[in-house]
Amino acid sequence: MMKNILLAPFAALIALSPLLAQQPSEKEHPGPAAIVDAASASDWKAIAPSDLLVMDLAPGATGEARRVIIQLISAPFSQGWTDNIRKLAAAKFWDGTSINRVQDNYVVQWGDAGYANPESGKIDPKPLPDGLETVQESEYTVALQESDISARMMKVIETSLGMAGHNDAYSFSPFWWNGWPLGVSQKETAWPVHCYGAVGVGRNLSPDTGTGAELYTVIGHAPRHLDRNIAVVGRVIEGIEHLSSLPRGKGELGFYTDAKKRVPIQSIRMGDSLPEAEQPQFEYLNTMSPAFTRYAEARANRRDPFFITPAGGVDICNIPVPVRRVK
Repeated sequence: MMKNILLAPFAALIALSPLLAQQPSEKEHPGPAAIVDAASASDWKAIAPSDLLVMDLAPGATGEARRVIIQLISAPFSQGWTDNIRKLAAAKFWDGTSINRVQDNYVVQWGDAGYANPESGKIDPKPLPDGLETVQESEYTVALQESDISARMMKVIETSLGMAGHNDAYSFSPFWWNGWPLGVSQKETAWPVHCYGAVGVGRNLSPDTGTGAELYTVIGHAPRHLDRNIAVVGRVIEGIEHLSSLPRGKGELGFYTDAKKRVPIQSIRMGDSLPEAEQPQFEYLNTMSPAFTRYAEARANRRDPFFITPAGGVDICNIPVPVRRVK
């Protein structure tokens, strides 16, 4: 069945940003942070605790707690894998597993130390819970239908695609949808992209697509070449420092050769399974809002006091969607 999505109109801004950069600058321009701080309450959208994955690592060397919060991507993207992740969390599969791979300027990977780990020795793989879905490679992308996009949106898409060679090296046009950065292929398909903090599914060689039991997050330059080759299922919205600061693995692909280096995972749970008072509360800046458009343009062409020359363009991964904890 063909899936359809509505795309945010900001792609035109990315495509036209070189033109914007050539316009005379005003004396003062608020920076991206100032624009986000000034956004009204109505510009923010809540993230349901049921869409948050809460990972608690073993305490650090000084006893400090290490919690990582991951937002799972919204439908229709990667739903077979995210459904599996929910089942794995409910089955407490990750309790007692570990972070097994830290590759510099690339990824941190966690899960069962015995799964596809060239440095695991004789560890037997941990049994998976029943009922996990086998997801097809076709699910890496989502099909678009022009009939479900308004004439205004189609005009924006056509304008952006007409300048596609100038705005994204890995897709015809970048977009934001429901708070997520996407790549688009000639108005036919869309897919979530591998930006810093993106969470993906580890897999073996094709046609294997992974179950979701092995996950990784990007801790380096955005590896966009992975787009449409591995499932992106979410993003780290809090606690990335507990992963990006870990010692790098010395083995193949950054796997730890010494089992003592592996960081134990105490638990991974869905946010809505925690006691109500402990459920994480977050919200993101609505990517369809005027505030986000101003923020994104400011990221593309920095004119606040530190900057001398506006860049005149920007990679989609250099415009992270603002996310904040609700007090």
